[in-house]
Formats: sequence, structure tokens, C-alpha cells
Amino acid sequence: MTDEASGKGLIRGDDGHMRCWWHGNKPDYLVYHDAEWGRPMADDRRLFEKICLEGFQSGLSWLTILRKRENFRTAFAGFDFDRVADFDEKDIARLLGDAGIVRHRGKIVSTIKNAARARELRDEFGSLAAYFWRHEPGPEERPARCDYASVSALAQTPASTALSKDLKKRGWSFVGPTTVYAFMQAMGLVNDHLEGCCMRATVEAQRNAFQRPKK
Repeated sequence: MTDEASGKGLIRGDDGHMRCWWHGNKPDYLVYHDAEWGRPMADDRRLFEKICLEGFQSGLSWLTILRKRENFRTAFAGFDFDRVADFDEKDIARLLGDAGIVRHRGKIVSTIKNAARARELRDEFGSLAAYFWRHEPGPEERPARCDYASVSALAQTPASTALSKDLKKRGWSFVGPTTVYAFMQAMGLVNDHLEGCCMRATVEAQRNAFQRPKK
């Protein structure tokens, strides 16, 4: 049951709770919505993983990437960026032959190069988390109500544009403003669970209790 016509963008689950519409009550996607999406994250590997997978997602659905995520983790050394940064041509050939991931040479090479840039960020800021959370948008940048219309219009924001620009200046690739905003949504830098979604208050409470990492 959806309520998109009224602008709320909610769907009722088998448990009777209303949630953001986009998971479509698909079991694995529903778990991702409830247990991961929007939860504030400070683990460097998870942050690196997510921004890389958002790059791989470009042109595809996130559900496609989600269902291949464990394969990506195996292929990319658990997204340990110290290890990935040392991948060579043999690793690229291995990855291009791995049917369990998205075999796009440009995105594979980008992930390896981004790993080297991630090491540089860690060395400069102490952690990837400290760098990314510096770009958390302030309250004045968020819509007064997180409704379906406002979130649907937020493919990118001033904060995601600024972060994208800074990452590109530092040598990252496949980090356009839309990709970066999807990363910010997923990693809890914003809470875009819709008004009326049963997870919105839970995620907001976690964000309020979350200790922002500092340099």
C-alpha cells in the first residue's frame, strides 16, 4: 500500500508500519532501509566502501549493487583502502574477470585510485570520518519537513556539491554531487527518512547521540 499520490511517499509493510516507499517491501532492501540507511557512520572502511559502491551504482539501481555487495567486499579486500591502493594490473585483470561485481574498468580503476586518495585524507585529517563529517550540512540547509516532495527534489544539495568539488580537487573520481548526496543520505550525514516513516525518529535519535569525529 503506497501513499505517494498524496505526496507522502510511504508504503505499508507486512508488519503494518509505514516506511519510505523506495525499498518496495523487498526483504533485503527492507532490511537495508531499517538497519542501515541513514544511520550515522564513523567507520572508515564502511565510509570508503559506500562512496565507492555509490560510484559503481551510477547508471544502475542501488538494489543491484546491494545484492552484489558481499562479492564487492571479497573482491576489494573488505574495502581496506590501504590494501586496495596497492592493487596493480593483475588485480585489475582479476576484477574485470569477476562476474560477481560490476565489471567496469573505469570504475574499478577509480576505486583503486580513490583508495590512495583516502590514505591521504586519513593522514591529513586523522580519519576519513573526520573529513566527511566536516561536510555535514547545517540545519539551515535542510528542508523544514522531510516530506516526499522535498526529498525527491534533493538529488544534490549545496553541501553535496561542495563535498564533491573538494573530493575532485583532491583527485577523487566518480564522486559527482548526486553520487555524494546519496552517500550522505546513507551514512547519516542527513536524515532523509520521510515524515511518517517508522524509522525516522530512531535515526534522528541516533544522529543526536552520535559523537561527530574530529581531527
